[in-house]
Amino acid sequence: MANILLVDDDTELTGMLQEVIQREGWKISSEHNGKAGLNAALEGNWDLILLDIMLPEMDGLQVLKQLRQSGKDTPVLMLTARGDDVDRVVGLELGADDYLPKPFYPRELIARIRALLRRAKGGAQPDVQRLKFAGFDIDTKEAVASCDGEQLTLTPTEFDVLHQLVTHHGQLVTKESLSMQVLGRQLGPFDRSLDVHISNIRKKLPKNPERIETVRGRGYRVTEPNG
Repeated sequence: MANILLVDDDTELTGMLQEVIQREGWKISSEHNGKAGLNAALEGNWDLILLDIMLPEMDGLQVLKQLRQSGKDTPVLMLTARGDDVDRVVGLELGADDYLPKPFYPRELIARIRALLRRAKGGAQPDVQRLKFAGFDIDTKEAVASCDGEQLTLTPTEFDVLHQLVTHHGQLVTKESLSMQVLGRQLGPFDRSLDVHISNIRKKLPKNPERIETVRGRGYRVTEPNG
């Protein structure tokens, strides 16, 4: 049974979401301001956090930043106002796993939650449990990755992105394929989620970030580093 934390100051929406989520058999607790939400996120053992950006006392981006700085890698699904593209990108850069614009259909929320929970638990057990290519060492059983011998601190989504790229051993992985495999949804025409996740992974590499290559307008591939 998944244990979910919802941080949102809209009490009417919170009540509705609690009913929807409980019908799926999941447990849910809620907080209505940023400071209380951060304390609950740090102290509790959560499988997923639903985090609104516009919160009193401390906004959602500050909550997310402090959560990731504390070392917590709990999956976070941001709830954002429609059209707040800058906030979405900043949230992803701070370590959010995905976002969902308000207003949304409950079934879309449930689908996103299921995808994040599945990724956090590793999904179906792959046949190949150890992958090595271009300096990367991916342990799919333990969901850990290293680069040039240094362990990488990745969110569940970042791990899945890197896993998909290394699995294809230098071949092009299209954005559309990566979005379906990792995010569990079709890629929208102005969706920058994957670009931000790739950028985050590159920043965490000890050297040669260019080994994750962007093929403009098409997708990404992992290549052997130069030198």
